[in-house]
Amino acid sequence: MELYNDYNSYLKKRHGSKVYRIALDAGFSCPNRNSTSDSSGCIYCNEDGSRASYTEQLLPVREQMKNRMEYLKSSKKASKFIAYFQAFTNTHSSVEKLKILYDEALAFSGVVGLSIGTRPDCIDREKANLISSYKEQYETWIEYGLQSSHDRTLQFLNRGHKFEDFLKALELTKQYGINISCHVILGLPGETREDIIETAKRLSCLGIDGIKIHLLHILKGSRMEEMYNRGEINVLEQDYYVSLVCDFLEHLSHKILIQRLTGEGAKEKHIAPLWALDKLNTINKIKKEMTKRGSWQGKAVGKEKIIF
Repeated sequence: MELYNDYNSYLKKRHGSKVYRIALDAGFSCPNRNSTSDSSGCIYCNEDGSRASYTEQLLPVREQMKNRMEYLKSSKKASKFIAYFQAFTNTHSSVEKLKILYDEALAFSGVVGLSIGTRPDCIDREKANLISSYKEQYETWIEYGLQSSHDRTLQFLNRGHKFEDFLKALELTKQYGINISCHVILGLPGETREDIIETAKRLSCLGIDGIKIHLLHILKGSRMEEMYNRGEINVLEQDYYVSLVCDFLEHLSHKILIQRLTGEGAKEKHIAPLWALDKLNTINKIKKEMTKRGSWQGKAVGKEKIIF
C-alpha cells in the first residue's frame, strides 16, 4: 500500500508525463489587507503574499508564463504545465478582469491545468461559474487557505474569517464541480497535537479533493517575526513536525490528494526554523517514519468521533 496519495503521481498518471506548476503573481491584493478594521492581514504573511521566489511580479501574466515555460522546457525537458495563480487572493477582482488574466495564462500549448489560490470569503456564484467554465478543457482547482479548523486559532492569526466560512465556500464550490484543495499549517501557536488531528478528521469527511500541509515558519517582514523575536512564539523541531504530519495523514481520508507535506519561505526571507529549507530531507523523514510505524494515509479514519 502507498504511504500517501501523492498528487504528482496522480498528475503524471492522468496526463502521461510529469506536470510542472508555474506560480504566478497577477498583481492581486487581499481583502484581509484591505479591511477597514485591520489592514495588516494575517500575522504570518509578509509583503510577498506567498509568492514563489522565482516569480516575476512586475511582468504581465503572459510574460511570466512564457519565461517560466521556456526555462522548464530547457532545464527539465518539461512539456506540460499548470498555471498556478499563487500570490495573495486570486479571486479578489471583477469577473471580467479575472477572465482576462486566467485566459492569458492558459493561452499556451502544453498548459493542461489551472489552479487558483484564494480565501473562503472571496468566492461567489459568478466567480465559481467562471472558474468552472475551464474544467472541461483543463485540470481546474480552487485552493482555499484555511490553515486551521479552530476559530480561536483563525482569530489569533487575524485570518478575518471563520471555519464556517470555509464550509460555505466548500458547499458552493462543489455545486460547480471544481476540484477543491485546502491549505493547513501545522505548529500554530496554541494548538495541541489533538487540535491538529481534529482538523484532519474534520477535513477528511468534507469531500475535499486535495490538501497542502505547511509547516509554520517565520518570514522576514511579517508580524509573526516580531512576536518570534520577542520570544512570544516558538517553531517546531523537525522530528516533532515529522511525527505531526504522520499523525495528520493517518486521520485523513486516503482519497484526498497530498499536494504538499511541508513548506518554506524564500531563503533570503526565511527566519526560522532553518531545517525547513531542506524540504527533501523533511519529506524523506516523513516517509521513513510512516514506514517505521507500518502506517499509511487514512489508517485511523473512522475509528474516532468527529466534533464540529
